[in-house]
Amino acid sequence: MPHQGMRFLDITYSTPEENLACDEVLLDLAEEGLGGEILRFWESDTCFVVVGSSNLVSREVNTDACAVDAVPILRRRSGGGTVLQGPGCLNYSLVLRMSGDLATISGTNATILGRHCVALQPLVNGRISAKGSSDLTVEQMKFSGNAQRRRLRYLLFHGTILYRFDIGKIARYLLFPSKQPDYRGNRDHQAFLANLSLSSEQVKSALRDIWQAREEGDLPSGRRIGSLVNARYGRKEWNFRL
Repeated sequence: MPHQGMRFLDITYSTPEENLACDEVLLDLAEEGLGGEILRFWESDTCFVVVGSSNLVSREVNTDACAVDAVPILRRRSGGGTVLQGPGCLNYSLVLRMSGDLATISGTNATILGRHCVALQPLVNGRISAKGSSDLTVEQMKFSGNAQRRRLRYLLFHGTILYRFDIGKIARYLLFPSKQPDYRGNRDHQAFLANLSLSSEQVKSALRDIWQAREEGDLPSGRRIGSLVNARYGRKEWNFRL
């Protein structure tokens, strides 16, 4: 790395389901030889919950509070824990070829998170570190959670970066996680999570620079995104399975 020829997309769709579907479509296109490596950014203007592929909704989510406030609960295809999306939570998605340091799950986590530490550290007061299996922290406070999904030739690595998020909402909609990294030390959400004191544009610029994503990529097929929403992300059978 860096990956020459990587493109970027800065596109947020109007629904949570479309935003999750877009990441999967970008991975599928690369795997099919119809796309390539790409860095995408998006940020929802409404709150919704996303559980990891193997998470149990009833164990991770305050479903009563979500129902009262009409906060959707969705499931992504990658692993990792449950997150609350919304304004002030920037999402990035990387589609990369699986080679070299990216040939294993642990190598992928270490390589990508290490690069993001290098990209963001000059902009932040306080030490940025990779902690747990796939977190980024500033002075032991988590600001970024990440997950990946792997195909035969390409992988999707995506994550959140808190920069202006209402962390108090996380305690309302998410339960204490069923699994926690050792460094969390049983801290509640408020004591464990933090915003970076940066703008979204600063974060985007830093990540685009570190990945040398200079040119804008093509939008994926809206038809494919809609089809995936209908088949998966828009279905209660998928979102509440297990």
